[in-house]
Amino acid sequence: MDRSSLLQLIQEQQLDPDNTGFIGVETFASLVHSHELPLDPAKLEMLVALAQSNDEGQICYQELVDLIIVFLCYGARLNRWVLQTYHPEYMKSPLVYHPGHRARAWRFFTYMFMHVGLEQLGFNALLQLMIGVPLEMVHGILRISFLYLAGVLAGSLTVSITDMRAPLVGGSGGVYALCSAHLANVVMNWAGMRCPYKLLRMVLALVCMSSEVGRAVWLRFSPPLVASGPQPSFMAHLAGAIVGISMGLTILRSYEENLQDQCVWWVVLLSYATFLVFAVFWNIFAYDLLGTHIPPPP
Repeated sequence: MDRSSLLQLIQEQQLDPDNTGFIGVETFASLVHSHELPLDPAKLEMLVALAQSNDEGQICYQELVDLIIVFLCYGARLNRWVLQTYHPEYMKSPLVYHPGHRARAWRFFTYMFMHVGLEQLGFNALLQLMIGVPLEMVHGILRISFLYLAGVLAGSLTVSITDMRAPLVGGSGGVYALCSAHLANVVMNWAGMRCPYKLLRMVLALVCMSSEVGRAVWLRFSPPLVASGPQPSFMAHLAGAIVGISMGLTILRSYEENLQDQCVWWVVLLSYATFLVFAVFWNIFAYDLLGTHIPPPP
């Protein structure tokens, strides 16, 4: 039975009557057994175990639409698909982080929905599908969402400290937090992993990550573009990677036990909280004390 036949069967038997996009684990298991689907018992047991790691005990078959929808909306509105941060209408978005609007705290998070081009959106979408979805299946939505948002927040705050005049768009901070945590965990547990494609997936992830960082650095310091207007900073990539290596390793290596029972987790969490407090005070006082000239926000 192929995927389309399975989805048709789900609709015919009203296994998802409310069209929520989720199927209960017990319903899925009974469906497999009753229709004798060609699925190895060990793989079925693993799939059910992964699904049960989700707090709702459900299996999702629709992922990753928010980023793409936001990008398409702005692309259609501006009638262009290679967006730039010096475009007046683009920078008027209430989602973009701009140092002149740093008092609007939500922008330190919502910038992750904005992307400056198909390349950035494509790299982030590819990495989230390749790394983020499997991690969520294993570790659950709460842990992976927390890690992702921690990378996003660390990215914007790091830019506000190290690149004080630059705006920021893109979900690279959260994406790099997931990727760096996963890759570091793979390296540490290389011998015990049985995945036949682990080397290929690791190489592909490294190529995508390095390409995106290189592109961001080039855009930030490329003379023709700097003359046209401010370019988004690349420091969010590095901040996300640091969050992933420090906080993510603890989360990914400890999915079978509670995080609050581990001393290392509290040390990492305290370090992150200290950075947040420092960054908040920096944004309140440092710009005036240093006399930093900020480009006027649109």
